[in-house]
Amino acid sequence: MEFLFVRIVRARDLPLKAVNGIIDPYVEIKIGNYNATTKNFEKKPDFEWNQVFAFGQDRLQATTMEITMRDKELIIGDNMIGKITVALHEVPLCLPPDSPLASQWYKLEDKNGFTLRKGELMLAMWYSTQADRVFTDAWHSDSAIVSGESLLNTRLKAYLLPRLWYLRVNVIQARDLVPGSKDRNPQVYVKAVVGDVILRTRVSPDKNVNPQWNEDLMFVVAKPFFDSLIVTVEDRLENSTIRCLGKCVIRLSNVEQRLLPLPADPLWYTLEDIVFEDGMEKEVNFFSKLNMCVSLDGGYHGFDESVHNGSDYRPTAKMLWTAMIGVLELGIINASGLQPIKLRDGCETTDAYCLAKYGPKWVKTQTVVDSFDPKWNEQYSWDVYDLYTMLTIGVFDDCHLHGGDAVGDGKDPSLEKVRIQLSSLATNKIYTYSYPLLVLQPNGAKKMGELQLAIRFTCSSYLSLFLVYTMNPLLPEMHHIYPLSIYQLDILRKQAVRILVRV
Repeated sequence: MEFLFVRIVRARDLPLKAVNGIIDPYVEIKIGNYNATTKNFEKKPDFEWNQVFAFGQDRLQATTMEITMRDKELIIGDNMIGKITVALHEVPLCLPPDSPLASQWYKLEDKNGFTLRKGELMLAMWYSTQADRVFTDAWHSDSAIVSGESLLNTRLKAYLLPRLWYLRVNVIQARDLVPGSKDRNPQVYVKAVVGDVILRTRVSPDKNVNPQWNEDLMFVVAKPFFDSLIVTVEDRLENSTIRCLGKCVIRLSNVEQRLLPLPADPLWYTLEDIVFEDGMEKEVNFFSKLNMCVSLDGGYHGFDESVHNGSDYRPTAKMLWTAMIGVLELGIINASGLQPIKLRDGCETTDAYCLAKYGPKWVKTQTVVDSFDPKWNEQYSWDVYDLYTMLTIGVFDDCHLHGGDAVGDGKDPSLEKVRIQLSSLATNKIYTYSYPLLVLQPNGAKKMGELQLAIRFTCSSYLSLFLVYTMNPLLPEMHHIYPLSIYQLDILRKQAVRILVRV
């Protein structure tokens, strides 16, 4: 897509119209029905904006552009300082990888078109595409009704998710516990906490001060490891109250990172307990012990998706990755016939954007405001390590823009998604299809629109591709030597999703 870019740099030698000799200038750009303004200076001595504006060429319905400098300080009367009129057909074309055109000085004119004796504005104008280096930081005419912090939500973004590690806490046994009463058999269990996730073992069948469990507790943690593992041994009393028999805190940065399918070494951890007498902390010379194997298992793949819709099956530890087999390229072209999602000023509308996920990389297109047929024409790429993976593209409505009535729980509503299996793609072939967006409702499937995509998988190494399908299983080796149950995988996936939502 072509855009008209206008860079407003600075002004000099401006004529003074204000009575007090102080001016507060800003620049207004008008092209047809589109108006854009720079920030004003609030009585600062230097007049330098250095702002870039982008106008979609397919929406421009004028032949000229007026760049007007106005004085915000002057409230009564005409506050125009001067203007510049540009014919749009005279603006040069400057396509990447060429650099944007250099700025130059233009003389200001009065409202009748006569050149003023004083006043100049430095600016640059050029036609280019979304690949221009200033595109992401520019003000966009498609988002003209959006203001303030909401404007940042309309920009295209790329996210790289953190690597997820499985933290395995194998609770073996405790020794020399001190229960609250010697007249009863203690009912002891171990509670482990990482962040806001709390897991507990079963109550030990050994009703004594040396209980055993031999039970695994597993957490999902993200690198860098800022949290700590807090382990407490608790006794469940007869009146349903809980008494802490000891606690130990383990920093995750100090935990062994296990890459090979070998068991971690068990260690004895001191269970410290704080005892108060007469309101004063008492020094305790005797401590109970807890025997555990604690390790960060990098040989597993940390699932944040369901197994059958996975876009990545590599182990967490990067040194265990296989060679790259190719590159996936995705072009998100446009959508058509989208359904209205919300009301703005009494009219139904949709502010659509796309999210695409493959592996740890998410991409978000720009938000096209107030359109049922948005055009994006954006291109992204990913490295591919396994063809038995899934690319997911979803279309969403941005309900957080200024002037929109947020629906539901404040989350952006989905207009459904498209999943594409890479193994169904021939190598080095471009596929351009329109995919229907279907949502299942109680009365049947409803079409929410169509999404046009262009996809290509390019194989960089046929030898690596052959080895992936003949030498390596789908999941990393750790999943086969120390397999996790379906229940464990489901719990761990929910933990992973909670972590990634907060990122």
